[in-house]
Amino acid sequence: MNCKSFLIACLLTASSFAFAQTPVYLDSSKGIEARVEDALSRMTLSEKIAVIHAQSKFSSAGVKRLGFPDFWTDDGPHGVRPDVLWDEWEQAGQTNDSCVAFPALTCLASTWNPQMANLYGHCLGEEALYRNKNMILGPGVNIYRTPLGGRNFEYMGEDPYLASRMVVPYVQGLQALGVASCVKHYCLNNDEEYRHQVNVIVSDRALHEIYLPAFEAAVKEGHAWGIMGAYNLYKDEHNCHNSITLNKILKKDWGFDGVVVSDWGGAHDMDQAIRNGLDMEFGTWTDGLTMGATNAYDNYFLSKMYENAIREGKYTTKELDEKVRRVLRLFFRTNMNKERPYGFLCSEAHYEAARQIAYQGIVLLQNTGNVLPIRTEACRKILVVGENAIKMMTVGGGSSSLKAQHEISPLQGLQQRLAGKVEVEYARGYVGDATGSYNGVTTGQNLKDDRSPDVLLAEAVEKARTADYVIIFGGLNKSDYQDCEGHDRKSMDLPYDQDRLIEALAEVNRNYSGG
Repeated sequence: MNCKSFLIACLLTASSFAFAQTPVYLDSSKGIEARVEDALSRMTLSEKIAVIHAQSKFSSAGVKRLGFPDFWTDDGPHGVRPDVLWDEWEQAGQTNDSCVAFPALTCLASTWNPQMANLYGHCLGEEALYRNKNMILGPGVNIYRTPLGGRNFEYMGEDPYLASRMVVPYVQGLQALGVASCVKHYCLNNDEEYRHQVNVIVSDRALHEIYLPAFEAAVKEGHAWGIMGAYNLYKDEHNCHNSITLNKILKKDWGFDGVVVSDWGGAHDMDQAIRNGLDMEFGTWTDGLTMGATNAYDNYFLSKMYENAIREGKYTTKELDEKVRRVLRLFFRTNMNKERPYGFLCSEAHYEAARQIAYQGIVLLQNTGNVLPIRTEACRKILVVGENAIKMMTVGGGSSSLKAQHEISPLQGLQQRLAGKVEVEYARGYVGDATGSYNGVTTGQNLKDDRSPDVLLAEAVEKARTADYVIIFGGLNKSDYQDCEGHDRKSMDLPYDQDRLIEALAEVNRNYSGG
């Protein structure tokens, strides 16, 4: 072959390769729906199967031949969770995956301010963009059925109207930046004990008037791009593939055009997963509960077994194509959206937003004797009591655990605010959960204290006698059977005998306040 022939051959080969690899997003003159159909028509069966199930703990495959990158999710709803290993829950060892820890959604709802919800979603979206996340798994809008719910802190309260008014601007603020919300956990996921097995019994009226309004608002008004199915069952079908909640209510009645994502390990049956509204299957192993094969993701219900069933003629591609359309639509809204802005991580604006939301969300339940506000001009010493005054609270609690760049404890905040004005003394009062790690994120705190409960209580009482004010920071602390995923509280009593501590302090100092 002479040089000229060789050059022509190279050009032909290069041009053929370029044609085969031309990304579908380059033809931006088409609307999203036309681009979805265009991409769908080019995809092979294997490529269609690949985009509807996980390939790692938090990602699903794209279609590299057509220019679609992998799709990355991450836990919220209070901040962007630190990166974990490809197929392990332990930390990936990144040094740039810290975040701003925003107030819990309970606090956000307590602001009664939709503008704060929009600001919350916007800031979270900016942090997600910086971290290359395409979907945040949140917000949570399940309605509290009981104060004992272990995951109540992740939701927006017990009032369906309030939750519906707050979820819409949150979703809009997040998605305006090209980051999908994944509103969860749809639906009736209101307790943690036996969450994979409980079959919820509820009247149609209660379902539609109490438990669904926030989800409906997120879909109809917020135009949420993602909904996460719940672990529990409703009318004997798991909510990650439920013919009533997903096919009828969500997709038919509400006109939802986004994707239904399974909670991790929430799919339990291939035929139901295919027919009953699930679009993307995520999880730990094949059932989300036990250790699986090393190729677990290929064994998902919406993976190889689904592909093989189609090849064997057990199913047509009708249901598959509908799932893929929704996933492609999600791609074009997020990681294929060339208009997405750049993100920001841990900016001063985000910290200020977190403070502003917290300020507006703080609720004073009662002020007997007009103890508050503290009159510093007539005060010499304030006693702060409680482990929660010093314990870092962003690590733990389940999937919402964070690796916050900064966390200022209540004790530190008071000391800084009152420096040079009032002496701030501290007493532990009780020892709760002194551990400080979750999935490899460690607080670095050593809260071990071997003193007995009686000794700790006596120290706090003695200091309270000479203090002008006593401020108690108590309550739950992100531990199992408290405010933590996986279990519910066992009683209404405060843990670690805090009720006794509060009563003892009230006896010796009438100027006390609980935090």
